[in-house]
Order: sequence, then structure tokens, then C-alpha cells
Amino acid sequence: MAAVDWFGPSSVAAPVPSRPPRTRARPAATPARAHAPRRRTAGRRLTGGIVWISLFAVLLTGVVALNVAVLRLNMNVSRLDKQELQLRAENAALASQVSSAASSQRIEATAQKLGLVPAPATDTSYLDLGRK
Repeated sequence: MAAVDWFGPSSVAAPVPSRPPRTRARPAATPARAHAPRRRTAGRRLTGGIVWISLFAVLLTGVVALNVAVLRLNMNVSRLDKQELQLRAENAALASQVSSAASSQRIEATAQKLGLVPAPATDTSYLDLGRK
């Protein structure tokens, strides 16, 4: 079979010769303006860094101050606990003294030292108030 040329010799486009790639001209740099934004950016970075460092320093100072305050409170609580134990012991000792001072044996012994004697049971009389 023979090859069929459908488009004919006139319909095929001729190859395009290759051209060299175009290069763009670089704009001229202005040295005075090129450094100004860098200084502003560096200044902003420096200022931002100082602000963050200052903020962290203040926060850390606050944390340390809070820890010191909690430590002082714990020391006060410990001191008050010791004082409470001491006062409880004193209260127990005083309650014991009151109990021994109010005992009937001690009162009777003190009365005998003062010359008082118990009344005989025959001399004791009772009054009937007669509730109505």
C-alpha cells in the first residue's frame, strides 16, 4: 500500500529558525535608597527583640516574686501550726489544773486546813417548798 498524503506539500508549515533567548535589562540600583529600608527593618527587629526580652524578664520576675510570696506564706503557716500545737498543750495543762482544783478531795483538804469541819448528818435539815 502506498502512503497517502492528505494535506499535500503546500499545507505543511516550514520549520521556524530558532532565535536566541531575550534577556531583560536590569534596572539600575540606587545605593542611597537600598540601605534605608534595611536599617528600618533591622531597627524594628532590634526593637521587637528588646520588647520580647523585656516582657519575658517581667514575667520571670513576676514568677519569682510569686514563688517568694508563697514561700513566705508557707513559713507563716508552719509557724502558726507550731504555735497552735503549743497552745493546745497549754490548754490541756490548764484544763488538768482546773480539773484537779475542782476535785472534792482537794476542796475538803483545803477546808480542813482553814479549820472548817463537815456538818454532822443529824444537824442537816431540808425544807419542803411544796410545789403547787
